[in-house]
Amino acid sequence: MTVRILFLADTHLGFDLPVSPRVRRRRRGHDFLANYHRALDAARTNGVDLVVHGGDVFHSPRVPPSLVYQAFEPLIRLAGEGIPVFVVPGNHERSRIPHGHLSRHPGIRTFDRPRTYDVDVRGCRVALAGFPYARKVRDAFPSLMAHTGFEAGQADVALLCAHQCFAGATVGPVDFMFRAGPDVVQVQDIPAGFAAVLSGHVHRHQVLTSSHLGQPLAAPVLYPGSVERTAFAEMNEEKGYLIVDLQADERSSGGSVAAWRFEPLPARPMIMVEVSGHGLAVEGLARVVQAAVRRSPVDAVLRLRVRGSVSPEARAYLSAARVRAMAPPEMNLEVQFDGDRSRRGRVRQTHREIGSPMLMNLA
Repeated sequence: MTVRILFLADTHLGFDLPVSPRVRRRRRGHDFLANYHRALDAARTNGVDLVVHGGDVFHSPRVPPSLVYQAFEPLIRLAGEGIPVFVVPGNHERSRIPHGHLSRHPGIRTFDRPRTYDVDVRGCRVALAGFPYARKVRDAFPSLMAHTGFEAGQADVALLCAHQCFAGATVGPVDFMFRAGPDVVQVQDIPAGFAAVLSGHVHRHQVLTSSHLGQPLAAPVLYPGSVERTAFAEMNEEKGYLIVDLQADERSSGGSVAAWRFEPLPARPMIMVEVSGHGLAVEGLARVVQAAVRRSPVDAVLRLRVRGSVSPEARAYLSAARVRAMAPPEMNLEVQFDGDRSRRGRVRQTHREIGSPMLMNLA
């Protein structure tokens, strides 16, 4: 008996999607919505039995009711077709789904508190235990698990659904690994009796089968990653969702993972170009920007970082409106200057996130 699940997470709906935009330009929020729908459409084509969303449905806890309706309308349709849906509120939602009345449906179960849901799939009893995103989860994890009411052996297949960092997960271009800290779950604390842990929060797709010390895990921790690139730290990461096959196993309480498959989604290319602007006048700096645009994919999310001393006239020339005019309508383009006091913190953070950006002599 196989139970098939579609698992997605970190859809961040509402990212760059203002209700009343003051500037006309390509909004990245539409890319997130499009990939969200692509992933959910795969529930039908792959014949899944359940859909699990691992959290951060939305990018902010303050989203308009219209966006909540857009987000849950396809989930309600799936639930209406007999495919149960389970949702874990994430940290971006502050551990609760906004405008919750718009998400209510008998076939949609939300982990609004620690709890365990039971569902019958063609005679196979499936238990899904979980809780919303919790801060300082390392110390709280045993208590949260106790409050779910889950007991090993209560179902043929059992899953733990979360939105947390588990020790051993990696992020960023330098493969930073979560090992300890108050917001990291220690994998040895995961109770026995689960086929797998399904978690959002970490935007890189990965499957943990051993601890960072090399010890095998009682159950694999599956991260589908985000459906789109939300930051330049993710510029080289593939984005998508997971199809997971689970089976009841007499040798293992709670079943086991028979197979999993990562399905990629068409994420926008993100490119960061670093150039020297030392001594460049207005015309030279404009040529640098235009050259970077020409060498990038037409639909790129392009950040041009100008290092060195640039004349005040050249900086003033590259206003936000003029920069947008230099790029095709399919592209998102921004220019950052080194030493800009109003943006210095942001530039320093960006450099730390992505490591060494691509260097191009475009002057």
